[in-house]
Amino acid sequence: MKSLSRAMLTIIDSPTHVTLQCHGVWTMPNLAAVAEHLELFTPKKPLQWDIAQIAELDSAGIALLQLYYRKFENQGVISELIGTNDTHTKLYSLLYKRHHEETSAVKTHSWLYHLGKEGHENIQGIGKFLAFLGESFVLLLYTLRYPSKIRYRSIMAHIYTTGVTALPIIGVSAFLIGVVIAFQSLVQLQKFGADIFIVDTIGISLTRELAPLITAIVVAGRSGSAFTAQIGAMKMTQEIDAMKTMGFDPFIFLVWPRVFALILVMPLLIFFADLIGIFGGMVVAKAQANLSFDEFLYRLKGALAIKHYVIGIAKGPFFAFLIAMASTYRGFQISLNTESIGHYTTVSVVNSIFLVIACDALFSVLLTELKL
Repeated sequence: MKSLSRAMLTIIDSPTHVTLQCHGVWTMPNLAAVAEHLELFTPKKPLQWDIAQIAELDSAGIALLQLYYRKFENQGVISELIGTNDTHTKLYSLLYKRHHEETSAVKTHSWLYHLGKEGHENIQGIGKFLAFLGESFVLLLYTLRYPSKIRYRSIMAHIYTTGVTALPIIGVSAFLIGVVIAFQSLVQLQKFGADIFIVDTIGISLTRELAPLITAIVVAGRSGSAFTAQIGAMKMTQEIDAMKTMGFDPFIFLVWPRVFALILVMPLLIFFADLIGIFGGMVVAKAQANLSFDEFLYRLKGALAIKHYVIGIAKGPFFAFLIAMASTYRGFQISLNTESIGHYTTVSVVNSIFLVIACDALFSVLLTELKL
């Protein structure tokens, strides 16, 4: 005889399916053990939920059945509910009537609903990001007024992780870009016997555009994603809440040290990428056009005006600021679940790269208008 004083669940395995027999009183105070059992249960066969022997059922019991019924179906397990009566049906209809009405309305106007929802969320996101920037600048002025508040040790640590440890991947990327530009340019220039102009192409395109852009994209994917994940992990473990409780502002401790560090190292990384990229072009020019290193450097000295180098280096702090702010902002948006870390880390990288490319486009338009 099954006890009716508590909720019970019996699993009956057969060759074709698994039956989940529900017994007892499925009300709020009695569901903890059943919920724990269902959470650990991993079905491998079609399921049959038999609720005919439930003595008493409330809204919490219906919600629990519905939750795991949908969960197992989303895992690809075919489920069937048997043993229902009029009371079960009326209670289910009472609880989920509005849900079905909303779902039906969304399906009727799916494209319009999603368009409006996405637009509304994007507008809200822009507003929240501007508020984040405003709060950050207020605290920046505060730290500049009281330099003792600046986290110098934290800045140095981030300079090492975002700058020194990034040199290998930046060097490889820049070298390969230099090789690609040299190869593609030589194919066309050799048709006109203008091999020597490969030096102009490599020098100007790398220092002015490609080295800053490639460096920023690599930093966004490497350091920007790390910023988001680090702050998100601190939020999940409630370290940020603990900092606020102790009177430490997260912007001063977490945001601005990363921003300062990236602004300082980005021009140096771009300079490093310039050197390695030009060296990659020199190697190809030597191998394919028989242009010696001395001839290449002599031509480069006359072809590469200092303004191209300065413009490329000057883009660094702007790119660094956008990457650091976007990635830290997304880090604070992470909620208390592991899925949001992956989601917002991806979003931060996409946002950072988009902002960098948009900023580079604005630079190109502005510098063209200024005839630089």
